[in-house]
Amino acid sequence: MNIDFPVLVMIAGAVGMGLFVIVGAMVSFALKPKVRLKKRIESIGSIANSGSISAKAEGRRQKRIQDKLKGIGEEQKDEGMGDKIASALLQAGLQVEVKVLVMICIVLGIVGTLGAYLTGAPPLAIPAVGIVAGAGLPKYILGRMARKRQEEFTKHFAEAIDVITRGIKSGLPVGECLNVIAREFEGPLGEEFTMVVEGQRLGMTLEEILSRALKRIPTAEFKFFAIVLQIQKQTGGNLAATLENLSTVLRDRKRIKDKIQALSSEAKASAGIIASLPFFVLGMLSMVNPPYVATLFTDGIHLVFIALGMMGVGVFVMSRMINFEV
Repeated sequence: MNIDFPVLVMIAGAVGMGLFVIVGAMVSFALKPKVRLKKRIESIGSIANSGSISAKAEGRRQKRIQDKLKGIGEEQKDEGMGDKIASALLQAGLQVEVKVLVMICIVLGIVGTLGAYLTGAPPLAIPAVGIVAGAGLPKYILGRMARKRQEEFTKHFAEAIDVITRGIKSGLPVGECLNVIAREFEGPLGEEFTMVVEGQRLGMTLEEILSRALKRIPTAEFKFFAIVLQIQKQTGGNLAATLENLSTVLRDRKRIKDKIQALSSEAKASAGIIASLPFFVLGMLSMVNPPYVATLFTDGIHLVFIALGMMGVGVFVMSRMINFEV
């Protein structure tokens, strides 16, 4: 069977790109939970350290913290596909049912497939475009909305912990301190603490309230706060001092993140310029010599899709290199 060289190159590029994405996803999925769990245990263990606590009591306390961290990780592993979609909607702050989102994804997939077919895309690229439009695009939008909401929540979270610390030192109960945050803070921070306060009024336990809140805001900072509250409820101790140490840790984390953003801004700008150059050159050539560029979209359309795929892989690799968690 004779296969044209462009088709062979297109098939090889598609297979290589697919293998790269699959292997990268498998490695990331295998390593990230262990690394994050280890970092959380070490961070919380440093918060729990205190000179007034004996070595044996400190060991028991860290054991409870580790069990609590492992319990949170196991709860998230048991989620099915529907639960993951519902969690993504909650994290993005959207009040949309799962079936509505699924219908939107199906419509986007159909539109993307028809658009690729009508533009004369290669047969192997047509289903790839449909999958990206129906699954990749909604996932990217939801992830971006969730990250923006979590950043808005974390931005003033240390100040909210300071409010709780000052309230406890002045003699107010924890529930009233949470109510003050729900009233005084706006945005996702005020909304989440309002839900926490409403849950307490409905008679829900602290574990249930925090478990639901962690599904909406699964940030490391909020997990630290939830674990501190649960451990303090079980073992007692000076909650104001513990929260004060936690506030210091969160401010240090934010300071490091801001420093990373400043140091990586040059690399991000370079990546954006390099990624936009091909489109800029194509636009200029279209203005100078349109027939010359038109040949690329007729006889060389397979080269366009191969180039887009390679650029997508390059942008993905660069984004993973310059964006990392603290």
